[in-house]
Amino acid sequence: MKKIFVISVLFLIAGCIPQANRITQTSTIDALLAGAYDGQFECGKLLNYGDFGIGTFDKLDGEMVILDGKIYQVKSDGIVYRPSLELKTPFASVCKFSPDINFELSNVNFENATCVMDKKVSNPNQYFAVKITGKFKRMKVRSVPAQTKPYPPLVEVAKTQPVFEANDVTGTIVGFRTPAFAKGLNVTGYHFHFLSKHLTMAGHILDFELTEGKCQIDKCNELLLILPQDDSLKDIDLSKDKSLELQKVEK
Repeated sequence: MKKIFVISVLFLIAGCIPQANRITQTSTIDALLAGAYDGQFECGKLLNYGDFGIGTFDKLDGEMVILDGKIYQVKSDGIVYRPSLELKTPFASVCKFSPDINFELSNVNFENATCVMDKKVSNPNQYFAVKITGKFKRMKVRSVPAQTKPYPPLVEVAKTQPVFEANDVTGTIVGFRTPAFAKGLNVTGYHFHFLSKHLTMAGHILDFELTEGKCQIDKCNELLLILPQDDSLKDIDLSKDKSLELQKVEK
């Protein structure tokens, strides 16, 4: 019995060590679209699974950026905060960032940059994390305000989201490319958040123009999905296709 117990503990410990090439995700994007905004997973625990990622916070209170093992919260006032590690998230994706591909980018916008990345990783069914650090001629981001119950669906929240724009800003794009087969689990295609070098601007990226920078890609072949332990998703119909709603939210 002692041997079995020791082995079980080792497996539990190993499960909390960030695994290379693994994306860990809490809840699903369709649940978030439906208004499942209550935090379920402590931010501090997210760092057990990775040092790089994006998401949101309890009650949908702003955008999350995780960079170099630090968590940043961008609230609807546009200010970048360092949240308590006890604050919970309803939805986030993290990984231990270890790039497989490195290359320079210059004079590209959102669409151009993703086309380049698609060529670098030609397998459309490949998950990967993206980090772009450089100088941006223009950056356009949004954040979302905290919500109160009864929570409206995300497509309604997005109609009143604050949008922020800046010119000639230096910083880092953090995000992921999710394959089309994962529709309903996460934002398919590219999902990016931004954090400026001096923490003066951040948020969910709507568009950008990069003057010059470095792009790093970490190819991932494992997905760990952590769903809420309670019944918070019990009354949500996750069988419906919410693609059109998601398109409206992302734009």
